[in-house]
Amino acid sequence: MTVDLTRRTLLQLAGATSLAMAAAAAARAEGMPQGGGPTYASRTPMRVGMVTLRVKNLDKVADYYRDVIGLTVMERSATGATLGTAGITLLVLEARPEAAIEPRNAAGLYHTAFLMPSRKDLARWLVHAASHRVPLSGFADHLVSESVYLDDPEGNGIEVYADRDPSQWQWSEGSVKMASDELNIPDLLSLTNTRVADYAKAPDGLRVGHMHLRVGGLAEAERFYHGAVGLDPTRRRGGAAFLSSGRYHHHLGMNVWQSQGAGQRDDQTTGLAWFSLVMAKQDILAAQEERLRKGGAQVTALANGLEAVDPWGTRVRLIRV
Repeated sequence: MTVDLTRRTLLQLAGATSLAMAAAAAARAEGMPQGGGPTYASRTPMRVGMVTLRVKNLDKVADYYRDVIGLTVMERSATGATLGTAGITLLVLEARPEAAIEPRNAAGLYHTAFLMPSRKDLARWLVHAASHRVPLSGFADHLVSESVYLDDPEGNGIEVYADRDPSQWQWSEGSVKMASDELNIPDLLSLTNTRVADYAKAPDGLRVGHMHLRVGGLAEAERFYHGAVGLDPTRRRGGAAFLSSGRYHHHLGMNVWQSQGAGQRDDQTTGLAWFSLVMAKQDILAAQEERLRKGGAQVTALANGLEAVDPWGTRVRLIRV
């Protein structure tokens, strides 16, 4: 397939007239001021496992993640679909045809971030997105990573990104340096043939690198996700906080840009049902359970871990693998 992948094409897909405008859109998506080895995220003591979304139109949304992101549909029925890559589940969709769309000022999902195994994979995916005229909402260089933003058919945010090598990340007093600079599209696309779309499916190493949530208050969110769950702060600024395990730049982002003061989520609406954090060591899970119960969190035992509910009703499953 021949692809017209000019700078103008990408800007049109992003609804922008300049790279600076596209970077500004990405800044809004990550809370950065305007103007590593990708497997690192999965080698930390805790990492993101999978995501479950409630959706109105199951077939439309499942087809989007299959055709646009390249996930394999592993199971599909009238009530749900399971998608992933290399036999690993990354996304579960629950059919809720009568549900209302979750408002953007409610707590819930800001975006799910799919981490490409390499920068070349990101370039190949971008050619694929352009060839299928996929609308984009922004793209930017975050210093620690390079990112493209878009939304699924029901408005669930998506980031597709590739990490720079962790040796290039700059840390100062426990805070990692990030920005939202213009993405160097020509340099990125120099890694692949822009005239041929060869991204037939997601690479086997694709994972959910991080989650970004809307919350009602940062202090309360940090008490739960840092104080009880045990993720470490890596950056805080401008109504957003970022946390991680093992000095990754962030496994979890949280913001109050649209949701400051939000109350309990309505589980009868669409959006994020739950996501999982997985870990290899039982002592991490045991410490999490003790902190959560002492803090009065709602905790439910699972066969391989536990499920806790954050202050706004978003469920997080803490899983031992």
